Amino acid sequence: MSNRTIPVLDLSKFVDGNDAERQQFVKDIGKAFNEVGFVGIVNHGISKELVDGFYAASKAFFSHPVSVKRSYEIKGAAGQRGYTSFGREHAKQSEVADLKEFFQLGQYLDDDHPLKEQYPDNPFVDVTPEFSRLGKDLYKAFEKSGSHLLRAIALFLELPEDYFDGKIKDGTSILRSIHYPPITEEPRTAIRAEQHEDINLITLLVGASAGGLQLLNTAGEWLDITPGEDEIVINVGDMLQRLTNNYLKSTTHRVVNPPKEQWHVPRLSIPFFLHPRAEMDLTCLDKCVTPENTLNYEPITAGDYLDQRLREIGLKK
Repeated sequence: MSNRTIPVLDLSKFVDGNDAERQQFVKDIGKAFNEVGFVGIVNHGISKELVDGFYAASKAFFSHPVSVKRSYEIKGAAGQRGYTSFGREHAKQSEVADLKEFFQLGQYLDDDHPLKEQYPDNPFVDVTPEFSRLGKDLYKAFEKSGSHLLRAIALFLELPEDYFDGKIKDGTSILRSIHYPPITEEPRTAIRAEQHEDINLITLLVGASAGGLQLLNTAGEWLDITPGEDEIVINVGDMLQRLTNNYLKSTTHRVVNPPKEQWHVPRLSIPFFLHPRAEMDLTCLDKCVTPENTLNYEPITAGDYLDQRLREIGLKK
C-alpha cells in the first residue's frame, strides 16, 4: 500500500507488544483516525486461508442464477440478513442505485440468549454450504480483531481500555459479501458504489479482488487505496465520529468503475461493519466537546441511528 494515502500499522504491537509498543500503536492509530479516518493493519490475526476460502465461496454463490440467489432474500429484514439483489441500495445523497448485489451475515446467538428475539437467524446457504460455514468463522475472527482495535481507540480517547467491550459484545455487526458484476452498458450517474460514509463504529475490509476503492482527502482529492498482501483496511464509521464529536473522522469513500476495457471484470469485496448493541448511547463524549469544537450532535442510541440510516440508503421503508 502507498504510505502516501493511508498509514500502515502492526496490530501485534498492541496485542502482544511491550508498554512502549502499545503506547506507540495507540498514538499512531489515533493520529490516523483524527487526520485521515483510514489506516492499513497488518498482523491482524485473521488467517489468509479463511479469507481466501470465503472469497472462493462468495464467488461460487454469486455465480448462481438470480432466481436461486433471490431465494435467500428475506422480506422485512432491511438487507440485514441474507441476499440483497442488484440495484436496491444507494448512497443517502443519491437516487441512483449502486452497481452491486450483496449478502449479509449478522450476529450468531444461542437460542437461549436473552437478545435472541432481536436477532434474526442467518439463512443457511445450502447451494454453497461453505459460504455459511466460513462466513461464521470469518465473522468471529473480525469481531476479535475489531475488539483489539477499539481497545486501542479507547485508550487514545483517554477512556478505560475496556470501554467498548460490553457495548460491542453480541452487537449488531454485519459481515457483507459484495459482488460488483461486469458492467455491460453505459451506467447512469451511479458508479459501483457512490461516495458515502459508513454507519457503524469501525469497518474492517479485507483486500478486494479488484481495485477501485478511493477516499476523499481534506484537500478534496480522491486517492486510491490499494491494500498490500495480507493487509486489512480500517476506517472510522459515523457512530464513532458522532461519539467523538467529529474528533475521529468518518471519511467519505467510494468504489469507482474500472476503465472501459476492464468493464468485463467483476469485483468482490468483503467488509465487516462493527456495530455496538442497539442500546449503546452515542451522546458525544464530554471530553470531545470544547469551546473550539462545540456540540455537533443530539443524543441518540445506536439502534435508532442505524434505523434512521437504513431508511436513508433505501434498505428500510
